[in-house]
Amino acid sequence: MKGQKVIINDSMQQGYYYLTAPAGEDFHPDFKPQLTPREMLSLGVFGGKYLSDCREEFPSDWFDHAKLSPAKKNIELNYFQVDASLPLSTWQANGWIHPADPRGWFQWYCRYYLGRRMDQEDLRQIKRWRAIRRHIGAIKKNCEPLNLNCRKKQRQALLHWAYDSRKL
Repeated sequence: MKGQKVIINDSMQQGYYYLTAPAGEDFHPDFKPQLTPREMLSLGVFGGKYLSDCREEFPSDWFDHAKLSPAKKNIELNYFQVDASLPLSTWQANGWIHPADPRGWFQWYCRYYLGRRMDQEDLRQIKRWRAIRRHIGAIKKNCEPLNLNCRKKQRQALLHWAYDSRKL
């Protein structure tokens, strides 16, 4: 809800932020994700490890059918059952992590979807999201349409970035 203060209290971060846009609305015109955070969690992303200790921050219905693995990453929970993620340490070493979102892009997207806005960081993340589209071209070039067994790692990576690779 716009104007609401959201409390953060998990193993990686404590604090708060305010929602300045309605949930799921008022996205930047260049940002058109095909999947909501709830859909991504129910499909199986990040080996189920993402958001497993910070559920209170997000709407409870996001987790109704979420495939989570609180103890450790479980690749079998991923939609394509392949590992398409780099470890968080790699993201940190490359400077891809903003301090406001220590878990990375998906945490940013979840908070953006809820209505948090951070002008410069939003633009940076949207630019990164758009760059992932290159994988769509590779799938279309090398795979028969709707052959979900072709380029499963790229398809899983696209799911991690809110592109619905099941429709390619």
